[in-house]
Amino acid sequence: MVFDEDPTSQVTTGMTRKLAAILSADVMGYSRLMGEDEEATIRTVTAYREVFAALIHRYRGRVVDSPGDNLLAEFPSVTDAVQCAVTIQRELNTRNTSLPVQRRMRFRIGINLGDVVPDGERIYGDGVNIAARLESLAEGGGICISGTVYDQIVTKLSLRYEFLGEQTVKNITRPVRVYRVRLEPASAAPTASEQAGITAVGVRRAMTAQGAARRSILEWPWPRRTLVVAGLLLMLGGGATVWQRAFSPSSSTAVVPDKPSIAVLPFVNMSGDPEQEYFSDGMTEDLITELSRLAGLFVIARNSVYTYKGKAIKPDQVSRELRVRYIIEGSVRKANDRIRITAQLVDAMTGYHMWAQRYDRDLQDMFAVQEDIARRITRALAVQLTLEEKARMGHRYTSNPEAWKLFQQGMTHYRKYTQANNKEARRLFQLAIIEDRQFGEAYAALSATHRLDWNFSWTPPTPAESEALAFQWAEDSVKHDPLSASGHQQLAYLYVYRGNHQRAISEAQQAVQLGGESYANGHATLAQMLIYDGRAEEALVEMDEAFARNRTNAPAFYYYHYGQALYALRRNDEAKIMLEEALKKSPNFRPARNYLVAVYSELGMADEAKAEMEKLLAMGRPQGVENIRRVAPYREPRSEIAC
Repeated sequence: MVFDEDPTSQVTTGMTRKLAAILSADVMGYSRLMGEDEEATIRTVTAYREVFAALIHRYRGRVVDSPGDNLLAEFPSVTDAVQCAVTIQRELNTRNTSLPVQRRMRFRIGINLGDVVPDGERIYGDGVNIAARLESLAEGGGICISGTVYDQIVTKLSLRYEFLGEQTVKNITRPVRVYRVRLEPASAAPTASEQAGITAVGVRRAMTAQGAARRSILEWPWPRRTLVVAGLLLMLGGGATVWQRAFSPSSSTAVVPDKPSIAVLPFVNMSGDPEQEYFSDGMTEDLITELSRLAGLFVIARNSVYTYKGKAIKPDQVSRELRVRYIIEGSVRKANDRIRITAQLVDAMTGYHMWAQRYDRDLQDMFAVQEDIARRITRALAVQLTLEEKARMGHRYTSNPEAWKLFQQGMTHYRKYTQANNKEARRLFQLAIIEDRQFGEAYAALSATHRLDWNFSWTPPTPAESEALAFQWAEDSVKHDPLSASGHQQLAYLYVYRGNHQRAISEAQQAVQLGGESYANGHATLAQMLIYDGRAEEALVEMDEAFARNRTNAPAFYYYHYGQALYALRRNDEAKIMLEEALKKSPNFRPARNYLVAVYSELGMADEAKAEMEKLLAMGRPQGVENIRRVAPYREPRSEIAC
């Protein structure tokens, strides 16, 4: 019997009752895990149940029942129950880091304080049912508590809480006040978007609670519905091409894991020459990349930290807005073949400078400086490195300063996403490879320029030639540098466009593994591959991970992928919010607008759908039906697609 199917929710009077704190837990996505690998899933859930049992005993509770992936526990104290749940989630989060992303086991926990009816070792009643309902509202790795629990602990535990409103839950007459427990310390202040109650995950849950969306094309499979709308656009002279990656300010408030959280602010260019900006940016990005590979750190991604570039910002402000504890600041001065680099690590909560160093070195020593900074930071934060991390620390994607310079200059052009800049970026990446034939990251970047040519049909060469060149350079990237996360990321895109979805997912997973859990764009790439493979629910989990690391400047395509996945799940009201947000950030983001036409149509918003279609038509003519299939490679038999 599962805990949310308690047949005794209406007990008769006269039975013995008692007040108890009830903890209910289960595994998110347990059926998928079992379907993929029963033996591995059973081993993991057994080991994790042992963690539950030991910690429940430590906090004076007792396990009432634990069938399958479910667990029910009782505590005499609400404080003990919540402290136990927090400790459990932190311990399991640490254990999950040693597992592949797709095999990680995330428990959802609900806690309630209420009347229960004991029957031997078992307990029944609404107190149990409400705990189970709270569990179903929690995220994987998260905790939800009732209002009765919140009232008891709000002034006693150094935690943060997010009010999710009053929720109507099954078999319970009155709405239940629900709070999400944040696992980071209470001293980390909420962002403005948290205060407004707007989060990527929060919107998703709030919209789910409003009920099923209205739909007009109800019976067709979702990739087919998308292409039907695309086909209508084609007949009207419109169409869709691949999304244009553009960035603008945003916010997200996904939960921070229980590990040191850190933001590397853009290093300041002290040379007085704007042409040297690539050098300070490159130092910043290399340090972010180096730290992101470490499982013991939670690192904010490039997009968010670069909102502070060129601004005089105090560490405590960055801490509040990014919800991190530690800040790295630095400056770079380059003159001829000499460099001066300063760096300091600040505890933003106390203002204490934990470490600071100045380096006066030859230009050739810049890579050793980067490695030294990373090592000193890990020591200052007492991060325990694995043997593999120790071996990889300081892995240099090139030891050639000239090749590094050309690569960084190329990335500056590539990120502008225009045909002219893409061409110039390709020239610089080719020069970087001439300087260093083993430069795996340069091969990956060169592949990306050809992939953009293919996506946007920029010529010459022909799209087919561009795709072939992109594939060749991506393969060369991982051949020359097997540790290149970017190389595997490019291969993921290219394999999915060729219809090899499983290989695409495998390459994206390798990108996340090599780039580290803090490799935000790796998670977003994996989400996209999962969407095309028909695994939208799993894609949402990956997008939550991506949003967590890009809090103040999430790219438009993050919201687009979220909207794609929600549309696939027929959660059109939620998809509408995400797609509209993507278009606020990037109005020329054609695929997001194409999906929004479909969403408006299915929600019965005919006027809005027509207005969005007119905007699509104004963007120019498409490349044809085959182009839509090419850039939207859903795993569905071609014979079932109607356009």
